[in-house]
Amino acid sequence: MSEAKAESLQGVAMLARLRHLYAARPLRALLAGALIGSAFPPFGFWPGLLGFALLLRQLDGIKERRRLREAFVCAWTAGLSFFLISTWWVGEAFLVDVAQHGWQAPFAVFFLAGGLALLWGAAGAAYRLLAPAHAGRAAVFAMVFAVFEWLRGHILTGFPWDLPGEVWRAGSALSQGAAVIGVYGMGLVTVFIAAAPGILKPKMGGPEALTLSAAAAILVLIFAWGTLRLHGAAPTVPSGLRIRVVQPDIGQGEKWSREALPSIVIAYAELTSRAVPRRPDVVVWPEAAIPADIDEVLAPGAWSRAVIENALQPGQVLLLGAERVGGDPGAPRYFNSVLALRRTAIGLERLGLYDKHHLVPFGEYMPFDALAARIGFKALVHMAGDGFTPGPRPVALSLPGLPAVQPLICYESLFPSTFARTGVRPQWIVNVSNDAWFGDTSGPWQHLNLASYRAIEEGVPMVRATPTGVSAIIDAYGRPLSTLGMERAGVLDSDLPGALKPTLYTRWRDAPFWILCVIAGLFAAPFPGVRTKP
Repeated sequence: MSEAKAESLQGVAMLARLRHLYAARPLRALLAGALIGSAFPPFGFWPGLLGFALLLRQLDGIKERRRLREAFVCAWTAGLSFFLISTWWVGEAFLVDVAQHGWQAPFAVFFLAGGLALLWGAAGAAYRLLAPAHAGRAAVFAMVFAVFEWLRGHILTGFPWDLPGEVWRAGSALSQGAAVIGVYGMGLVTVFIAAAPGILKPKMGGPEALTLSAAAAILVLIFAWGTLRLHGAAPTVPSGLRIRVVQPDIGQGEKWSREALPSIVIAYAELTSRAVPRRPDVVVWPEAAIPADIDEVLAPGAWSRAVIENALQPGQVLLLGAERVGGDPGAPRYFNSVLALRRTAIGLERLGLYDKHHLVPFGEYMPFDALAARIGFKALVHMAGDGFTPGPRPVALSLPGLPAVQPLICYESLFPSTFARTGVRPQWIVNVSNDAWFGDTSGPWQHLNLASYRAIEEGVPMVRATPTGVSAIIDAYGRPLSTLGMERAGVLDSDLPGALKPTLYTRWRDAPFWILCVIAGLFAAPFPGVRTKP
């Protein structure tokens, strides 16, 4: 046999092996999840959304016997791949103190991804149970998936990271639909659009063509409406308020030592007092800016109080992320807070306080605390002490001389419908965060995109402050007007963009999402005359 013929046969054999490997459902499920993960920022490979179509085909290909178990495993595998790509940066938090917690990083990443993927698995099983034998199954798939993503945003206070409706870059035309149906509604229509090609077959009939046409029409409609909404919208009318965001580029590893406290306070003070032609009215510091109990930091006669006071000019307001201790001295309670201070002629005046409501499970509080302590799990979790105490549900702060502001601390910016339905409508959002835990990874960029959706939903601008990036001034359409990137020290000085009129989402909240779910769920019924076996 000639050498060329032998090489040709080897190539054919290799292709056959690859084809056989691709035919394995677990590999195709892993590929589907990876494609979906690649569509989200900072990657932004939107064709990756076709991973939903691939996942739909895998679920449709499962035989009747043992279908629910196989469907669960298939969708769980896709979810595992997706969440490994979306949340791998969580491991960075365990490398801040690598000697003590470094060994936990791979376990934390895998178990977080695997745990979140359980909801994808359940969605796959539920779809296989409900899937009709006609082209409407794409709508049923989108509905089931969207409902389980809603559950992901609510179980154990929720972890709504990288919801399908937030795959579009915040501020783009396609993201504007969140102002009407919210990110859960956007998630349902996004999954429907992306999954619809999964019903394609060699001899496509009218129902399949109609489904694909409907998906294309919805995509065009959302894009056209978003384009019209943004047309002529820049710049939004400024509120007249001048804002300064302080980003000192202090990493998490540099922060938690008593010796570092003076240099940290001085770094914030120097950036706060940096001279510019137009003086800022409000200065914003990130979450937990100063690593100490804020009441000690601001105690009368304390050197740190004097440094902060001297950094501010008379009349200036400082919004700073702070940790504080409250409750009984014998049984103290710890709060993650935003404190509002103003420099007056006689010193610092406290204007208002907000305590974080949505705490991070396993990071700021322990679910099922007593059980976790009893089985020894609590000792393994990377969490300080007994964790924080949640504050009341978020309510806008009305501060003298300022438009009403809604503070959101880090994780809280992930949650749609965070704002209270009653009381004063906030005119802007202050989102203080400590993304320094996650280093120069994809996490902070994803967080910026996700947080910006709260501005779109509510129709109000957002001021975002982090210690190492990404800090930003974001307008009411979710567009970042100015940003300070990763691992850069400096300030952002900008006029606060104005708020829009209340959006439809502000009035309706998730009602349109549930209406869409009901409509899509109707396709689970068998339609005579349009049966086409999946």
